[in-house]
Amino acid sequence: MNLHALRLFYMVAEKGNVTRAAEELNISQPAVTAQIKKLEQEIGLVLLVPKGRGILLSEAGRHLSKQAKRLFSLEKEIVDYIDQYKNGSVGKLRIVATYLPANFLLPKWIGRYKQKHPDVEIELTTTNSRRAIEQLINYEAEIAFIGGRKEFNLLISSTELFEDHMLFVVHKDHKFAFKDITLAEIVKEPFVFREEGSFSREQLVSLCKMNNIQEPVVGLQINGLNETIRTVIEGYGVTFVSSLEVREYIDRGELAKVNIDGIELKNPISLCTRKNDTLLQPAHNLLEVVVNQENT
Repeated sequence: MNLHALRLFYMVAEKGNVTRAAEELNISQPAVTAQIKKLEQEIGLVLLVPKGRGILLSEAGRHLSKQAKRLFSLEKEIVDYIDQYKNGSVGKLRIVATYLPANFLLPKWIGRYKQKHPDVEIELTTTNSRRAIEQLINYEAEIAFIGGRKEFNLLISSTELFEDHMLFVVHKDHKFAFKDITLAEIVKEPFVFREEGSFSREQLVSLCKMNNIQEPVVGLQINGLNETIRTVIEGYGVTFVSSLEVREYIDRGELAKVNIDGIELKNPISLCTRKNDTLLQPAHNLLEVVVNQENT
């Protein structure tokens, strides 16, 4: 069926007059009449019956007009959806992140984003950096937020968003609480370590090697950030963490920072995308929120 001719017929049926329909469509009246005649020939039905200077819909014409209205209403919905999808106001955004950005940064960013784009579905997966990169490469996510300094896959484009300070923290009544001491002094204390392979643990080991200092004693090894922090809050040992992870505990007075002379380490947070791949608009819109949030 010729949809162009069907659209002309529908417009005539809606206006009740060929002349008004032609004016609305900005084409000549004979052109409208000719197209409708071709449509009648194509489908083998009479759609319009002359009535004085106007037209009258046949029985078949009335039924076809109703169906055409549904069709062109659906077409408009589709066009509107495409426009909304292009500008990022609808759709789905899949994000993958490591623990630090997933727990301490993305909730704020996503909350701001959803206020502006409530109809976009967000799927956030928290995993380790290796798995995050795999999901990105395999198109299981559009963007990734990864904490820690990494050598990224050649298929990945990375941009450092900002750097968070790494801190030595202890119980508020610890002898080194709020003191300025040396790295050699702090590593003599028992440490509460995260699991092997964690960024903080790797950073501390590297720091000791660079300064020719013996690595700290592993007083406890705990596979979990909250458990690590709670152990120190209860009065045992020292831990080395990103400031985002312990800021609220320091503010509440449950933990205390230890200042280490001449030592300043940072934990970078990177945005990762597929190299040479075009980001969908919802991802662009989220990144605008992130940039605006970090600049305020």
